[in-house]
Amino acid sequence: MTTNYPTGGFCDPQFKKIEEIFNQAIESGHEVGASLAIEHKGKLVVSLFGGHKDQERTSSWEKDTWVNVFSVTKAVTATCIARLIEEGKLDVSKPVSFYWPEYGCNGKENTKVSDFLCHRAGAFGFQDGVPNIKWTNWHGFIKALEVQKPFREPGSSQGYHALTYGWLVGELIRRVDGRTAGQYFKEEIAEPFGIDFKIGLDEEDFDNCADTLMLENSGIGSNSLGLFKYIPDFFLPRGLKNFKKALIGGDFTVAFESLENENMGDVNSPDWRMSEIPSANGHGSAESLAKLYGNLILSGKDKERSILKPETLKEVTKVYSSEPDSVLMGGDMSFGLGYMLYNKLSKFETSRKYYEGYFGHSGIGGAVAFGDVEKEIGFGFICNKQHKLNELYKTSNELSKALISII
Repeated sequence: MTTNYPTGGFCDPQFKKIEEIFNQAIESGHEVGASLAIEHKGKLVVSLFGGHKDQERTSSWEKDTWVNVFSVTKAVTATCIARLIEEGKLDVSKPVSFYWPEYGCNGKENTKVSDFLCHRAGAFGFQDGVPNIKWTNWHGFIKALEVQKPFREPGSSQGYHALTYGWLVGELIRRVDGRTAGQYFKEEIAEPFGIDFKIGLDEEDFDNCADTLMLENSGIGSNSLGLFKYIPDFFLPRGLKNFKKALIGGDFTVAFESLENENMGDVNSPDWRMSEIPSANGHGSAESLAKLYGNLILSGKDKERSILKPETLKEVTKVYSSEPDSVLMGGDMSFGLGYMLYNKLSKFETSRKYYEGYFGHSGIGGAVAFGDVEKEIGFGFICNKQHKLNELYKTSNELSKALISII
Protein backbone atom coordinates (compact mmCIF):
# COMPACT_ATOMS: atom_id res chain seq x y z
CA MET A 1 0.00 0.00 0.00
CA THR A 2 1.49 3.34 -1.05
CA THR A 3 0.50 6.91 -0.33
CA ASN A 4 -0.09 9.10 -3.39
CA TYR A 5 1.17 12.67 -3.73
CA PRO A 6 -0.55 14.24 -6.79
CA THR A 7 2.18 16.84 -7.40
CA GLY A 8 5.18 14.78 -6.41
CA GLY A 9 4.83 11.06 -7.06
CA PHE A 10 4.49 8.41 -4.38
CA CYS A 11 6.34 6.92 -1.45
CA ASP A 12 5.74 3.71 0.45
CA PRO A 13 5.10 4.63 4.13
CA GLN A 14 8.13 2.60 5.18
CA PHE A 15 10.29 5.20 3.43
CA LYS A 16 8.65 8.32 4.89
CA LYS A 17 12.03 9.70 5.99
CA ILE A 18 13.20 9.56 2.37
CA GLU A 19 10.25 11.66 1.28
CA GLU A 20 10.95 14.26 3.98
CA ILE A 21 14.57 14.65 2.91
CA PHE A 22 13.65 14.92 -0.77
CA ASN A 23 10.91 17.49 -0.17
CA GLN A 24 13.23 19.58 2.01
CA ALA A 25 15.86 19.63 -0.73
CA ILE A 26 13.28 21.05 -3.17
CA GLU A 27 11.42 23.37 -0.79
CA SER A 28 14.63 24.91 0.57
CA GLY A 29 15.75 25.76 -2.94
CA HIS A 30 18.90 23.68 -2.62
CA GLU A 31 17.75 21.74 -5.68
CA VAL A 32 16.06 23.54 -8.57
CA GLY A 33 14.55 20.33 -9.88
CA ALA A 34 15.07 16.66 -9.08
CA SER A 35 13.69 13.13 -9.17
CA LEU A 36 14.26 10.12 -6.96
CA ALA A 37 13.32 6.50 -7.55
CA ILE A 38 14.02 3.42 -5.45
CA GLU A 39 13.32 -0.21 -6.20
CA HIS A 40 13.35 -2.72 -3.34
CA LYS A 41 13.13 -6.45 -3.97
CA GLY A 42 11.99 -5.82 -7.53
CA LYS A 43 9.23 -3.35 -6.58
CA LEU A 44 9.21 0.41 -7.13
CA VAL A 45 8.69 1.77 -3.60
CA VAL A 46 9.66 5.43 -4.08
CA SER A 47 9.12 7.71 -7.08
CA LEU A 48 9.33 11.39 -6.17
CA PHE A 49 9.82 14.49 -8.28
CA GLY A 50 9.64 18.23 -7.78
CA GLY A 51 10.91 21.67 -8.62
CA HIS A 52 11.56 23.07 -12.07
CA LYS A 53 13.31 22.18 -15.30
CA ASP A 54 14.75 25.65 -15.88
CA GLN A 55 16.68 28.40 -14.08
CA GLU A 56 13.73 30.81 -14.34
CA ARG A 57 11.47 28.23 -12.63
CA THR A 58 8.75 28.51 -15.25
CA SER A 59 8.62 24.85 -16.33
CA SER A 60 7.64 22.23 -13.76
CA TRP A 61 9.68 19.06 -13.32
CA GLU A 62 7.52 16.06 -14.18
CA LYS A 63 7.63 12.39 -13.24
CA ASP A 64 9.39 11.37 -16.46
CA THR A 65 11.60 14.45 -16.91
CA TRP A 66 15.04 13.57 -18.27
CA VAL A 67 18.31 15.29 -17.44
CA ASN A 68 21.96 14.85 -18.35
CA VAL A 69 23.43 12.62 -15.62
CA PHE A 70 27.08 13.08 -16.68
CA SER A 71 29.33 10.29 -15.30
CA VAL A 72 26.43 8.16 -14.12
CA THR A 73 26.52 7.29 -17.84
CA LYS A 74 29.81 5.43 -17.33
CA ALA A 75 28.07 2.61 -15.43
CA VAL A 76 25.36 2.42 -18.10
CA THR A 77 28.13 1.93 -20.65
CA ALA A 78 29.80 -0.57 -18.31
CA THR A 79 26.62 -2.64 -18.43
CA CYS A 80 27.02 -2.86 -22.22
CA ILE A 81 30.61 -3.99 -21.72
CA ALA A 82 29.49 -6.62 -19.20
CA ARG A 83 27.09 -8.05 -21.78
CA LEU A 84 29.88 -8.24 -24.36
CA ILE A 85 32.12 -10.00 -21.83
CA GLU A 86 29.32 -12.45 -21.11
CA GLU A 87 28.81 -13.05 -24.84
CA GLY A 88 32.50 -13.89 -25.21
CA LYS A 89 33.14 -10.96 -27.53
CA LEU A 90 35.51 -9.13 -25.18
CA ASP A 91 38.36 -10.33 -22.96
CA VAL A 92 39.47 -7.65 -20.48
CA SER A 93 42.89 -9.25 -20.00
CA LYS A 94 43.82 -8.73 -23.66
CA PRO A 95 45.65 -5.65 -24.92
CA VAL A 96 43.39 -2.98 -26.39
CA SER A 97 45.30 -3.30 -29.66
CA PHE A 98 43.94 -6.84 -30.10
CA TYR A 99 40.56 -5.22 -30.86
CA TRP A 100 41.74 -1.74 -31.89
CA PRO A 101 45.14 -2.10 -33.62
CA GLU A 102 45.63 1.62 -34.27
CA TYR A 103 45.64 2.34 -30.54
CA GLY A 104 48.79 0.31 -29.90
CA CYS A 105 51.41 3.00 -30.51
CA ASN A 106 53.40 5.75 -28.78
CA GLY A 107 53.71 3.96 -25.45
CA LYS A 108 50.17 2.56 -25.39
CA GLU A 109 51.06 -0.88 -26.73
CA ASN A 110 50.61 -2.64 -23.37
CA THR A 111 47.32 -0.99 -22.43
CA LYS A 112 44.84 -3.68 -21.40
CA VAL A 113 41.09 -3.53 -21.88
CA SER A 114 40.71 -3.53 -18.08
CA ASP A 115 42.90 -0.40 -17.92
CA PHE A 116 40.27 1.48 -19.93
CA LEU A 117 37.50 0.29 -17.63
CA CYS A 118 39.12 1.00 -14.26
CA HIS A 119 40.85 4.27 -15.18
CA ARG A 120 44.41 2.99 -15.42
CA ALA A 121 45.12 3.69 -19.09
CA GLY A 122 46.95 6.98 -18.48
CA ALA A 123 44.78 8.57 -21.16
CA PHE A 124 42.64 10.79 -18.96
CA GLY A 125 42.91 13.80 -21.27
CA PHE A 126 44.17 15.09 -24.62
CA GLN A 127 47.88 15.84 -25.02
CA ASP A 128 47.17 18.69 -27.46
CA GLY A 129 44.04 19.95 -25.75
CA VAL A 130 40.44 19.00 -26.43
CA PRO A 131 39.95 18.83 -30.21
CA ASN A 132 38.13 21.89 -31.53
CA ILE A 133 35.45 19.86 -33.28
CA LYS A 134 31.77 19.16 -32.82
CA TRP A 135 30.85 16.69 -30.07
CA THR A 136 29.12 14.61 -32.74
CA ASN A 137 32.46 14.09 -34.54
CA TRP A 138 33.19 10.67 -33.02
CA HIS A 139 36.09 9.79 -35.29
CA GLY A 140 37.85 13.09 -34.60
CA PHE A 141 38.08 12.32 -30.88
CA ILE A 142 39.03 8.70 -31.57
CA LYS A 143 41.90 9.72 -33.88
CA ALA A 144 43.30 12.15 -31.31
CA LEU A 145 43.32 9.49 -28.58
CA GLU A 146 44.74 6.68 -30.68
CA VAL A 147 47.81 8.59 -31.90
CA GLN A 148 48.82 10.44 -28.72
CA LYS A 149 51.19 9.36 -25.96
CA PRO A 150 49.70 8.45 -22.57
CA PHE A 151 50.16 10.84 -19.63
CA ARG A 152 51.20 7.93 -17.40
CA GLU A 153 52.47 4.45 -18.16
CA PRO A 154 49.34 2.34 -18.77
CA GLY A 155 48.45 0.23 -15.75
CA SER A 156 50.84 2.06 -13.40
CA SER A 157 48.38 4.38 -11.65
CA GLN A 158 44.72 5.28 -11.31
CA GLY A 159 43.57 8.55 -12.86
CA TYR A 160 39.87 9.12 -13.53
CA HIS A 161 39.12 9.32 -17.26
CA ALA A 162 36.33 11.86 -16.87
CA LEU A 163 35.44 12.28 -20.55
CA THR A 164 37.93 10.12 -22.46
CA TYR A 165 36.47 6.94 -20.89
CA GLY A 166 33.49 7.40 -23.20
CA TRP A 167 35.41 7.45 -26.47
CA LEU A 168 37.90 4.77 -25.37
CA VAL A 169 35.29 2.30 -24.09
CA GLY A 170 32.77 3.29 -26.74
CA GLU A 171 35.25 2.56 -29.53
CA LEU A 172 35.92 -0.87 -28.02
CA ILE A 173 32.18 -1.57 -28.18
CA ARG A 174 32.10 -0.43 -31.80
CA ARG A 175 35.13 -2.53 -32.72
CA VAL A 176 33.85 -5.79 -31.22
CA ASP A 177 30.14 -5.41 -31.94
CA GLY A 178 29.81 -3.01 -34.86
CA ARG A 179 27.29 -0.78 -33.11
CA THR A 180 27.92 2.42 -31.18
CA ALA A 181 27.51 2.38 -27.40
CA GLY A 182 24.22 4.27 -27.72
CA GLN A 183 22.88 1.88 -30.32
CA TYR A 184 23.98 -1.17 -28.38
CA PHE A 185 22.38 0.06 -25.15
CA LYS A 186 19.16 0.96 -26.93
CA GLU A 187 18.78 -2.35 -28.78
CA GLU A 188 20.15 -4.79 -26.21
CA ILE A 189 19.10 -3.24 -22.89
CA ALA A 190 16.84 -0.16 -23.03
CA GLU A 191 14.17 -1.47 -25.40
CA PRO A 192 14.05 -5.13 -24.24
CA PHE A 193 13.90 -4.17 -20.56
CA GLY A 194 11.85 -0.96 -20.82
CA ILE A 195 14.54 1.40 -19.51
CA ASP A 196 13.86 5.05 -20.33
CA PHE A 197 17.46 6.18 -20.91
CA LYS A 198 19.54 7.20 -23.95
CA ILE A 199 23.14 7.91 -24.84
CA GLY A 200 22.63 10.35 -27.71
CA LEU A 201 19.24 12.05 -27.95
CA ASP A 202 16.96 12.63 -30.88
CA GLU A 203 15.66 16.15 -31.42
CA GLU A 204 12.16 15.10 -30.36
CA ASP A 205 13.55 14.21 -26.91
CA PHE A 206 14.57 17.79 -26.12
CA ASP A 207 11.21 19.01 -24.80
CA ASN A 208 11.31 16.34 -22.11
CA CYS A 209 14.76 17.42 -20.89
CA ALA A 210 15.52 19.68 -17.98
CA ASP A 211 18.17 22.35 -18.48
CA THR A 212 21.49 21.55 -16.84
CA LEU A 213 22.53 24.49 -14.65
CA MET A 214 26.32 24.39 -14.45
CA LEU A 215 28.67 26.34 -12.20
CA GLU A 216 30.98 28.73 -14.03
CA ASN A 217 34.00 26.78 -12.79
CA SER A 218 34.86 23.93 -10.44
CA GLY A 219 36.76 26.02 -7.92
CA ILE A 220 39.66 23.56 -7.91
CA GLY A 221 42.02 26.14 -9.28
CA SER A 222 41.17 28.83 -6.72
CA ASN A 223 43.95 30.80 -5.04
CA SER A 224 43.26 29.30 -1.62
CA LEU A 225 43.70 25.78 -2.98
CA GLY A 226 46.73 26.88 -4.95
CA LEU A 227 48.46 27.98 -1.75
CA PHE A 228 47.79 24.55 -0.23
CA LYS A 229 50.61 23.00 -2.23
CA TYR A 230 53.19 24.98 -0.25
CA ILE A 231 52.30 23.37 3.10
CA PRO A 232 55.10 20.94 4.12
CA ASP A 233 54.12 17.28 4.03
CA PHE A 234 54.99 16.68 7.69
CA PHE A 235 52.07 18.94 8.71
CA LEU A 236 49.58 16.89 6.69
CA PRO A 237 47.75 13.61 7.37
CA ARG A 238 47.79 10.94 4.64
CA GLY A 239 44.60 12.10 2.90
CA LEU A 240 45.80 15.69 2.56
CA LYS A 241 49.22 14.55 1.38
CA ASN A 242 47.47 12.71 -1.45
CA PHE A 243 45.40 15.82 -2.17
CA LYS A 244 48.53 17.98 -2.31
CA LYS A 245 50.30 15.52 -4.63
CA ALA A 246 47.33 15.48 -6.98
CA LEU A 247 47.01 19.27 -6.89
CA ILE A 248 50.65 19.70 -7.90
CA GLY A 249 50.35 17.01 -10.57
CA GLY A 250 47.57 18.90 -12.32
CA ASP A 251 45.78 15.81 -13.64
CA PHE A 252 42.37 17.20 -12.67
CA THR A 253 42.84 20.18 -14.98
CA VAL A 254 43.81 17.92 -17.87
CA ALA A 255 40.94 15.47 -17.36
CA PHE A 256 38.25 18.12 -16.92
CA GLU A 257 39.68 20.61 -19.41
CA SER A 258 36.61 20.60 -21.64
CA LEU A 259 34.24 21.23 -18.75
CA GLU A 260 36.36 24.24 -17.68
CA ASN A 261 36.85 25.51 -21.22
CA GLU A 262 34.68 28.26 -22.70
CA ASN A 263 35.01 26.57 -26.09
CA MET A 264 33.06 23.59 -24.81
CA GLY A 265 29.78 25.29 -25.56
CA ASP A 266 26.53 24.64 -23.76
CA VAL A 267 25.74 21.19 -22.34
CA ASN A 268 22.12 22.00 -23.20
CA SER A 269 23.00 22.50 -26.88
CA PRO A 270 21.74 20.15 -29.61
CA ASP A 271 25.36 19.22 -30.48
CA TRP A 272 26.07 17.97 -26.95
CA ARG A 273 22.71 16.26 -26.48
CA MET A 274 22.67 14.51 -29.85
CA SER A 275 26.26 13.29 -29.69
CA GLU A 276 27.20 9.98 -28.12
CA ILE A 277 29.62 10.52 -25.24
CA PRO A 278 29.29 7.25 -23.29
CA SER A 279 31.08 8.75 -20.30
CA ALA A 280 29.16 11.95 -19.80
CA ASN A 281 25.97 12.72 -21.73
CA GLY A 282 23.49 9.98 -20.97
CA HIS A 283 19.98 11.34 -20.38
CA GLY A 284 17.15 9.62 -18.58
CA SER A 285 14.72 9.59 -15.67
CA ALA A 286 15.30 8.57 -12.07
CA GLU A 287 12.98 5.60 -12.57
CA SER A 288 15.07 4.43 -15.53
CA LEU A 289 18.18 4.27 -13.37
CA ALA A 290 16.44 2.59 -10.45
CA LYS A 291 15.04 0.05 -12.88
CA LEU A 292 18.43 -0.58 -14.53
CA TYR A 293 20.03 -1.32 -11.16
CA GLY A 294 16.93 -3.11 -9.94
CA ASN A 295 17.27 -5.45 -12.90
CA LEU A 296 21.00 -5.92 -12.37
CA ILE A 297 20.66 -6.91 -8.72
CA LEU A 298 17.96 -9.41 -9.72
CA SER A 299 20.40 -11.23 -12.01
CA GLY A 300 19.60 -14.92 -11.76
CA LYS A 301 16.56 -14.33 -9.52
CA ASP A 302 14.06 -13.08 -12.11
CA LYS A 303 14.59 -14.44 -15.62
CA GLU A 304 12.52 -11.74 -17.30
CA ARG A 305 14.52 -8.95 -15.63
CA SER A 306 18.03 -10.44 -15.70
CA ILE A 307 20.31 -8.31 -17.83
CA LEU A 308 23.39 -10.31 -16.81
CA LYS A 309 24.16 -13.70 -15.36
CA PRO A 310 24.96 -13.61 -11.61
CA GLU A 311 28.55 -14.72 -12.23
CA THR A 312 29.05 -11.92 -14.77
CA LEU A 313 27.75 -9.29 -12.37
CA LYS A 314 30.01 -10.64 -9.63
CA GLU A 315 33.04 -10.47 -11.92
CA VAL A 316 32.51 -6.93 -13.23
CA THR A 317 31.75 -5.51 -9.77
CA LYS A 318 34.80 -6.89 -7.98
CA VAL A 319 37.66 -4.47 -7.25
CA TYR A 320 40.05 -4.00 -10.17
CA SER A 321 41.63 -0.76 -8.97
CA SER A 322 41.64 0.92 -5.56
CA GLU A 323 44.02 3.72 -4.64
CA PRO A 324 44.27 7.52 -4.32
CA ASP A 325 43.12 8.88 -7.67
CA SER A 326 45.50 11.35 -9.33
CA VAL A 327 42.67 13.11 -11.17
CA LEU A 328 40.11 13.22 -8.36
CA MET A 329 42.49 15.11 -6.08
CA GLY A 330 44.04 12.09 -4.40
CA GLY A 331 40.71 10.80 -3.12
CA ASP A 332 40.36 7.13 -2.22
CA MET A 333 38.45 5.49 -5.06
CA SER A 334 37.62 1.91 -6.00
CA PHE A 335 36.54 0.71 -9.44
CA GLY A 336 35.34 -2.51 -10.97
CA LEU A 337 35.03 -2.91 -14.73
CA GLY A 338 33.46 0.49 -15.37
CA TYR A 339 31.43 0.57 -12.15
CA MET A 340 32.36 2.83 -9.26
CA LEU A 341 32.55 0.75 -6.08
CA TYR A 342 33.62 3.38 -3.59
CA ASN A 343 33.85 7.17 -3.65
CA LYS A 344 34.33 9.06 -0.40
CA LEU A 345 32.74 12.25 -1.79
CA SER A 346 29.58 10.68 -3.20
CA LYS A 347 29.52 8.29 -0.32
CA PHE A 348 27.18 5.55 -1.49
CA GLU A 349 26.52 5.61 2.30
CA THR A 350 27.32 2.24 3.77
CA SER A 351 28.72 0.87 7.00
CA ARG A 352 31.74 -0.47 5.13
CA LYS A 353 34.18 1.11 2.68
CA TYR A 354 33.47 -1.61 0.14
CA TYR A 355 31.51 -4.79 0.04
CA GLU A 356 30.68 -7.25 -2.68
CA GLY A 357 27.57 -6.51 -4.73
CA TYR A 358 27.48 -2.76 -4.04
CA PHE A 359 28.14 -0.76 -7.22
CA GLY A 360 27.06 2.29 -9.19
CA HIS A 361 28.31 5.71 -10.26
CA SER A 362 28.03 9.39 -9.45
CA GLY A 363 28.07 12.36 -11.83
CA ILE A 364 29.56 15.84 -11.65
CA GLY A 365 26.07 17.36 -11.84
CA GLY A 366 25.02 15.67 -8.56
CA ALA A 367 23.25 12.59 -9.90
CA VAL A 368 23.92 9.22 -8.24
CA ALA A 369 22.68 5.73 -9.07
CA PHE A 370 23.59 2.40 -7.51
CA GLY A 371 22.59 -1.17 -6.89
CA ASP A 372 22.96 -3.23 -3.73
CA VAL A 373 22.65 -6.97 -4.22
CA GLU A 374 22.63 -7.73 -0.48
CA LYS A 375 19.85 -5.27 0.35
CA GLU A 376 18.12 -5.72 -3.04
CA ILE A 377 18.09 -2.00 -3.82
CA GLY A 378 18.07 -0.13 -7.10
CA PHE A 379 18.55 3.63 -6.51
CA GLY A 380 18.42 6.58 -8.90
CA PHE A 381 18.66 10.27 -8.00
CA ILE A 382 18.93 12.98 -10.67
CA CYS A 383 18.96 16.78 -10.48
CA ASN A 384 19.71 19.74 -12.71
CA LYS A 385 21.68 22.16 -10.50
CA GLN A 386 25.40 21.60 -10.10
CA HIS A 387 26.65 22.54 -6.64
CA LYS A 388 30.06 23.47 -5.32
CA LEU A 389 32.33 20.59 -4.45
CA ASN A 390 31.52 20.48 -0.73
CA GLU A 391 27.77 20.26 -1.43
CA LEU A 392 27.85 18.43 -4.76
CA TYR A 393 26.25 15.22 -3.38
CA LYS A 394 24.53 16.65 -0.32
CA THR A 395 21.03 15.52 -1.31
CA SER A 396 21.96 12.09 -2.63
CA ASN A 397 24.18 11.36 0.38
CA GLU A 398 21.39 12.26 2.81
CA LEU A 399 18.92 10.13 0.87
CA SER A 400 21.16 7.07 0.61
CA LYS A 401 22.20 7.32 4.26
CA ALA A 402 18.56 7.36 5.32
CA LEU A 403 17.78 4.49 2.97
CA ILE A 404 20.48 2.25 4.40
CA SER A 405 19.23 3.00 7.92
CA ILE A 406 15.70 1.87 6.96
CA ILE A 407 16.53 -1.36 5.17
